[in-house]
Parts: sequence; structure tokens; C-alpha cells
Amino acid sequence: MQIQVSQLIVKFLQQLGVETIFGMPGAHILPVYDDLYGSGIQTVLVKHEQGAAFMAGGYARVSGRIGACITTAGPGASNLITGIANAYADKLPMIVITGEAPTHIFGRGGLQESSGEGGSIDQTALFSGVTRYHKLIERTDYLTNVLNQAARQLVSDVPGPVVLSIPVNVQKEWVDATILEQLPTLKPLPKLHIIPSVLEQCAEMIRQARCPVILAGYGCLQSAQARAELHKFSEHLNIPVATSLKGKGAMDERSALSLGSLGVTSSGHAMHYFMQEADLIILLGASFNERTSYVWKQGVLNPSKIIQVDRNVAQLEKVFKADLAIQSDLGDFLAALNAYCVPQGLEPKPCPDIAAFKRRIDAKNEAEGTVIFGHKFALVKALFARLEQQFDEGIVLVDDNIIFAQNFYRVKACDLFVPNTGVSSLGHAIPAAIGARFTLNKPIFAILGDGGFQMCCMEIMTAVNYHIPLTIILFNNQTLGLIRKNQHQQYAQRFLDCDFQNPDYSLLAKSFGINHFSVKTSVDCESVFAQVDFHRGINLIELFIDQDAYPNYSSRR
Repeated sequence: MQIQVSQLIVKFLQQLGVETIFGMPGAHILPVYDDLYGSGIQTVLVKHEQGAAFMAGGYARVSGRIGACITTAGPGASNLITGIANAYADKLPMIVITGEAPTHIFGRGGLQESSGEGGSIDQTALFSGVTRYHKLIERTDYLTNVLNQAARQLVSDVPGPVVLSIPVNVQKEWVDATILEQLPTLKPLPKLHIIPSVLEQCAEMIRQARCPVILAGYGCLQSAQARAELHKFSEHLNIPVATSLKGKGAMDERSALSLGSLGVTSSGHAMHYFMQEADLIILLGASFNERTSYVWKQGVLNPSKIIQVDRNVAQLEKVFKADLAIQSDLGDFLAALNAYCVPQGLEPKPCPDIAAFKRRIDAKNEAEGTVIFGHKFALVKALFARLEQQFDEGIVLVDDNIIFAQNFYRVKACDLFVPNTGVSSLGHAIPAAIGARFTLNKPIFAILGDGGFQMCCMEIMTAVNYHIPLTIILFNNQTLGLIRKNQHQQYAQRFLDCDFQNPDYSLLAKSFGINHFSVKTSVDCESVFAQVDFHRGINLIELFIDQDAYPNYSSRR
């Protein structure tokens, strides 16, 4: 049976399991849009194409499924780049379909042409550094191979964005529908065999250690099995757990064995434990990047022995030498290690009292005048404490600000914390939270400052149009806080292009038709939580912060 390429692309999306696609139509992608009509795939019209990519990324991040977005040629495609780059950095599976000018005008200066010919924009070059696979499909004879390559990249060990750019005339060409039958069935990644001798080595290193500690990264969040087995392993052997920022929540942070997160903007509890107590560090799915490692500070690891486990072999010993490096799925490895250690009679470790250890560090900071967050942040701390108390069923925090939630919110086992760690673009939280809400029925929070808010606030109307419950926590300090802090500390207070005047957010919320709440005191905080409908409403909570309030990071940066 013959079908048009546009219809084939829609069927390909269905075969990938795509249920929702975010985007904005344009003339050069209308054939695909026409076949999306009645396909069962929900289309979501955004206000800016960058928002579509962020929504697809948020969808992929919380669901583990493939996110999808679609735009037209030229500016439609180029506007996606920051969101695609974010997905690339976060290794999120994302399929992107873009239109293109017809092939017969390539090189002749056609409207929105981006073939790279005749001085036109080269879309392939634009996408080459931020995608796992990109193809400008100028013919149909290699379509089977193109779709095959795209599908394989989306389910590989290291997934990421795939972009297929299709000229409008190619979308209308006829091809054999059996092309899809020639594509491989998408299957779960094969399990890696865990060699018993490796388990024996690992168990022996733990047995000999006086004070082991676990650093759990994002890899531990990629399966429910990994989280459950991590908790079991930690509790059985009495080994404390710190997480990377991206791995926050891999261990319930209310646990007596939780050290919180390790990293330059953290409280410093985990860092001091690693440097003062640990003699064995077990890294599980953590890349030990700049943020986590305190800019690769050698003292964070020395003189400890290191066990590193990661599914991605490229992460093993990437920035340091491990005493034992293991390529494995985290859930499978921890399950095997738990099954091995119990009959071996490994005794629980005499771990220091973690709560007492944290109090000592806090007292030391107080005495030295290096408290991470002073009294100017009391209201922020109160808001997150109240948020933690409010929900038993779990929430999703999509966080562009990062610093406050990292330190003031203890992520529960039923929560999901989505920090904007990828390329750390401002303007990510609101669209990513909207994308997440399309796949997860939990209260969703977008957390960001006033600078980032003004980059993405137009997408609030997307939430309104599709009746997406969402609560935005907006920190209003009328400045780009991190820039102002750096100019204050490193550039003799020569403040330039960091301060600005905000609009009246209550009027802005009214124009969107959403709820607005102002928090200036602790009484306001309690009042807001008594009023807000977090499950069904679209809410903007505006919390005011002193412009000159600067946190002291544990890195002393």
C-alpha cells in the first residue's frame, strides 16, 4: 500500500509510542500536521518554539518516554535549538520533526530555506552539535535507513535529541507503507551480565572500609528498581547517602542516612563528610561533574578508595581513577549486590550520627560567620518547609533557581525533583513543568526567578489553553541574582545589566486569567497555603527577596 511521507512520519511517531507532540505549525510542515489530525496523537500549540522543546524535554524527563516536538522551517527550527541543547546535555530521548522549503528551490533564496545551499542557513550545521542524529531528508529512497537510525539513537545507552527535517514536497511524495515493517522493534536495553567476582571485590572493599559513603547520581533515578535497591543497600549496611544535584531524591532525604546533595551550591554537609569521615566512596550513576566535585577539588575524594558503577561506559573514570570501575545498570547491580552481601554476613557499618554531624558543621559555619543562608532567606526557607509538609502523595518540582530547593526542600521518595542542570538556560521551568504535567498526574511546581520568568511567561497561556494545573513559585528580587552576587563579590560592586524593573505580576496574572498570591511575610506564607488549589488551579506565588541577599555557597564561591 502506498502512503504519503507525511502519513508515514505520523505512523512512525505512533510506533515510537508518542502520545503528545508540542509545537507550532507553519506552511512547510502542514502536510504532517494534516495527518496528525485524527491520528490520536495530541498536539499542543505553544507560544514560542523554544517552549515546545522544553515541554518535550520535561515530558521525557519525568516519564522516561520519548518527548516530541514539531515546527516549520527556518526560524521555527532555529528557535528550538536551546531546548534541544538542554535535552542533549540531559541525555533525554526527543524526536523533533521540522519542515523545510521544497527541494526545487534549494540554493535559489527561497523563503525560510535552510538547506545550506546558495548562502542559505545551514540547518544541518546548526543542529549538528546538539543532536544525536539529524537528517535533512531530500529523497525517499533512503527513508528506511533514516528512520532506522533515528529509532536506534532514541533507545540507545546514551539517548538524546533526533531531528528529522523534511522538505514540504518530500512530505507529499508516495512511499510503500511497509517501510515501517522493516524498522527494528523498540526493545528495552539488554541487561549487562554482572560477574560474580566483581560482586566479591565490591563486597570485600566495603567489608574493609571503616566509613563508606554512597554518592547517588541521576542514574539511580532512571528506574524504580534502582531507587528501591539503593534504599535497601544503604539501610542494611548503615551507609549514608549523598546525591548529586541531578540525583536529588534518589534517597528519601528525610532518612537518617541522608547527607543531602553534594555540590558547590549545597549546604556543605556532604562535602565535609566526604573529606573528614569517608574512606570508601561508592559512586552510583554519578558523573562527578564540575558542580558535584567542587570544580574537581581533589580533597573531596582523597584519600578514599573509589568504586564507580555506571551504565554508560564513557562515564567510568572520566575525571578520576577508580579502584573498581563497573559498567552495569544501577538497578540490576544493586539488586545483585544486595543478594550477594546478605548471605556473606556483611555487618552494618558504625556510621556517625548524621544529624549530629550536620549540626556540628552548621555550628562551625555560624562561629566562622560563613552561614550559607542568613536571615534574609528565612521566608524562602519557610515556604519550602511548608511545601514539604503540604503533600503526602508526592509532587514534582521543576527548578530553574536550584539553590533554594537544593538546600531547603527534602525530596521524598514519592517526589520528583527536576533541576535545570543541562545547559542551565533561563526560561526552562514553566514550559518543562507544563510538558511534565501532560504525562504525570501530580501537583507540579515551576520554580524560577523574575529574570527567567520573563523569558518564558508567555507559555502560561499554553497551560491556560489546555487546562494544565500548575503552580509557579516566582522569586522577585528585581535582579539577576547570580550575576549581582558575582559582581558584588568579584567585581567591586560594579553592577551592570543585572538590575531591572518588574511588571506588576498581580495584573499580569489577572490578564492570563490565573490566580496570584503575594508572599512578603511568614503570615502570608501560611495564608497562601490555606488558599491555593494545587491540584486543579493555575497559580502564581510571588515571593519577595531582598535584592542584596547573597547566599554563601559551601564552595566559598
